Amino acid sequence: MSSPPAPSKKQQKQINLLRGWPSPDLLPAHLLSSAAQRILSSPVTSVPLLQYAPDEGYQPLRERLAQWLGRHYGVEPDANRICVTGGASQNLACILQSFTDPKYTRAVWMVAPCYHLAGAIFEDAGFRGRLRAVPEDEEGVDLGQLERRMEEWEKEEEEEKGFRPEPFKDPGPFRKLYRHIIYAVPTCSNPSGKTMSLHHRQALVRLARKHDALVISDDVYDFLQWPLSSSSSSSSGGRPLTPERPPEMRLPRLCDVDRAMGRADNDPRGFGHAVSNGSFSKIAGPGVRTGWAEGSAAFALGLSKTGSSMSGGAPSGLCAGIMADLLETGELVEFIEERTRPALQRRHRIMMEAVREYLGPLGVVARESSVKGVEGGGGVYGGYFVWLTLTRGPLAVMVSDAALKEENIIVGRGDMFAVKGDEAAARFDENIRLCFSWEPEEDLVDGVKRLGELIRRMQGNLEHYERLAAAVKDSDRPVSSWV
Repeated sequence: MSSPPAPSKKQQKQINLLRGWPSPDLLPAHLLSSAAQRILSSPVTSVPLLQYAPDEGYQPLRERLAQWLGRHYGVEPDANRICVTGGASQNLACILQSFTDPKYTRAVWMVAPCYHLAGAIFEDAGFRGRLRAVPEDEEGVDLGQLERRMEEWEKEEEEEKGFRPEPFKDPGPFRKLYRHIIYAVPTCSNPSGKTMSLHHRQALVRLARKHDALVISDDVYDFLQWPLSSSSSSSSGGRPLTPERPPEMRLPRLCDVDRAMGRADNDPRGFGHAVSNGSFSKIAGPGVRTGWAEGSAAFALGLSKTGSSMSGGAPSGLCAGIMADLLETGELVEFIEERTRPALQRRHRIMMEAVREYLGPLGVVARESSVKGVEGGGGVYGGYFVWLTLTRGPLAVMVSDAALKEENIIVGRGDMFAVKGDEAAARFDENIRLCFSWEPEEDLVDGVKRLGELIRRMQGNLEHYERLAAAVKDSDRPVSSWV
């Protein structure tokens, strides 16, 4: 059977369903401009912000973050637990600089499918070849497999080899070195969209305490959740829970769970075993390059002692001032609640309706809710992404390649989100990630429709596409700048 003619890529508008950026109309440029003018108009505010910042960050931002986060998560605010950062990626690198050692720290355990660009940050910190995949289960992480593999690793090193490494680094009086790192996106995970259950959050922290691990949780989507009920268009982080605002939208962060358990016996200096990695990138624009870490007071102080921070002060001094101003006026929170979250909720609904219409009949399944037990019509969703499973027909890599070649559509194929070096532990050959935050709304529908037409062609002539895939060895292909 010959392959049916496919539309020419040159005749098709490119639709990028991989790029995880906010739509331009969700960038609050007018708010940032007004705040910049306010803080720069007086030497009282401009001089401190244009000088070297305190190592722990701009104090007004720390205090206003503490209040905002405290209201949202229902915890007692404490600015001493917060350290201002240059965003989630920069902070991940600083945490690894300050609290890990490539000789002493055994491994990095990544919940998979994982945020695909985090792996390079761990490799830069000396953990190349020691990244380990922990598959997700329906509640967010396979705790049994994680514990089993951690114990096997420790047994092999300590009993069979007598391995007692001496670290390269001296953490000094303000920091410590952890024996393991666990990396997760517990709320609206990128790419799967899953949210870790409260039970699993508690059990994961207990496991981290047992094995002297630090759980680094990227909490970048916590303010970008919405109920799937059609009666609700927005939800405020500071308002009481209502039937339209399910409690799953305010699950405690792992650092909150850790703090609620009290100080662990093996942690006399109180560094804790979980840190929240927050960022303004998804709610004020990636170019703001400002975020925060929240953990114990000892951990926040130790993080501020990272050499690069002590040399130049905390990063993003000027932007920290802008964000502090917008938190004080309430304009940022209002923008999130009245514009960003409703827009993402609408975009997600548009994409899901298209997925059901154009992909569902082809055996393509999408996760309906972020939270276990509320599939189909209710519950909660959030973030930027939809995770698809191809239950029949071509593999994801074949669809990804053909989508670009025949339809000029860019999608995220499943193997991008495997853990490098441990791909066999968690494979995603049948998965595709679609982003609904970037392209115009009408292109979301057109992109899914064209993807459905492609999959239908591929299912009708699978041998042809299998031969094409066999002709091109799927080696490590670089991730381009549009990822």
